Amino acid sequence: MKKLGIVLAVVFLALLFCESKAGGDIFQGESIGKVLSVNNDNVVIQGVSKVGAQKVDIKIVTGKYRGNSVEMTNLLSGSLEYDEFYKEGDKVLVFVKDQGERLEGKILSLIRVDKILILTGIFLTLLFIYARITGVKALLSFAGTVAIIWKYLIPALKNGDDIFSLTVVTLVFLSGLIIFLVAGFTKKGFTAFLGTLSGLFVTGALTFFFGDTFKIDGMNQPFAQSLLFSTGGTVDILSIFYAAIVIGASGAAMDIAMDMAATIEELKINNPHLKQRQLVTSGFNVGRSVIGTMTTTLLLAYSGGFLTLLILFLERDMTFLQILNMKMMTSEIIKILIGSIGLIVVAPITTFIGAMIYSVEDKIKYKKWLGNFKKTVFRNLKES
Repeated sequence: MKKLGIVLAVVFLALLFCESKAGGDIFQGESIGKVLSVNNDNVVIQGVSKVGAQKVDIKIVTGKYRGNSVEMTNLLSGSLEYDEFYKEGDKVLVFVKDQGERLEGKILSLIRVDKILILTGIFLTLLFIYARITGVKALLSFAGTVAIIWKYLIPALKNGDDIFSLTVVTLVFLSGLIIFLVAGFTKKGFTAFLGTLSGLFVTGALTFFFGDTFKIDGMNQPFAQSLLFSTGGTVDILSIFYAAIVIGASGAAMDIAMDMAATIEELKINNPHLKQRQLVTSGFNVGRSVIGTMTTTLLLAYSGGFLTLLILFLERDMTFLQILNMKMMTSEIIKILIGSIGLIVVAPITTFIGAMIYSVEDKIKYKKWLGNFKKTVFRNLKES
C-alpha cells in the first residue's frame, strides 16, 4: 500500500506539472545580466532613502541576446521596501527586447536563486540522510502542495469563487495527499487524516462564526491594497484573510495529528496488550506535552514576522490596550487564538480515533475467542 501511494503521487505530480503553462522553463523571456558599470549622478540620497535614477550598463550573459551590452535605467522611489540599489559586479534578472535599431531592457531584480538553491541542497541532503524513504515522500508531498496551491488555489482565490469553501476543500485534499503519501494507507495514516480533519473543521467553523464580530476588513495583509487596486476591487480581501487563517492553522493541526497517530502506533507496537482506555490515557499524556509547546510555537511563528512593528510600538510608547485593539494586531491575535483552539481539539480527538482504530483488531480477536470458547463449552456440556 505504501508503494502504491508513492506511485500514485508521482503520476499525479507528473500530470500536474505537464499541464503547467511554465513549460519547464523558469525564465519566461527573462535573461541574466552582469552589471558592468553604474552612474549615480541622478540619484539623490535623503537619509537612508535614495530617490532618482541609476544608469546601469549591463552585459547579457544568458538567453537570445547573450553577449550584448544594454544600458538600463533603475528608477528609485525612495521606498526601502521595493527599491533595489545596484553596484558593479551584481548579477541581475533583466527583460530585454529588440526595438529594431537597438536593444532596450528593464532590470527586474537581483539574482538570488543561486543562494536559494544552495539552501535547498542542504535541506534535501539532511532530509534524505535522516528520513530516507520518508524524506522522499515528504519531498513529493511538498512539491504537490506547492503545485496545487499555485496552480489551482491561488487562481481560484483571485477569481473569487466561494473562497472560504474552496480553501477548506483544497486543504482536505492536501491533507490526504500529504498524510497518505508519508504514512501510507495504514492505520496511522487514517488516524492522522481524521484527526487533521477535526482540527480543520473546528478552525473553519470558528473563523466563519466569529470572524465578522471583530469588525476587520482583511486589509492588514501584505500587499492587500495593491491587490485591491490592481484587480479593480473585484477581490474579496476579507474572505482571503479568513482563508489565510485556516491555511495557517492546518499545517500545525496536521503536525499534531501525525504526532498523536505515531504515538498510538508506537505504544501498540511495543505493547500489543494495551487496551483502548490505556492507549487514550497515554495519548493524552503525550498530547498535553505537545500542546504545551505547540501553542507557543504559533505565537513565535506569527510574531516573528512582525518584529519591526513591535519595535515601532515600543518606540512610540503605545499602551498594551492600544496595541491589542489595533486592527493589524487583532488580526494576528485571531490567527493565533483560532489556530491554538484547533490544535487543542486535534490532540484528544486524534487520540480517541487512534485508540479506537488500533483496538478494533483486538475486539475482533476477542469476539472470535469468546465465540470459540462458548462453542467449546456447549460441546463439552452436550458430550457430558
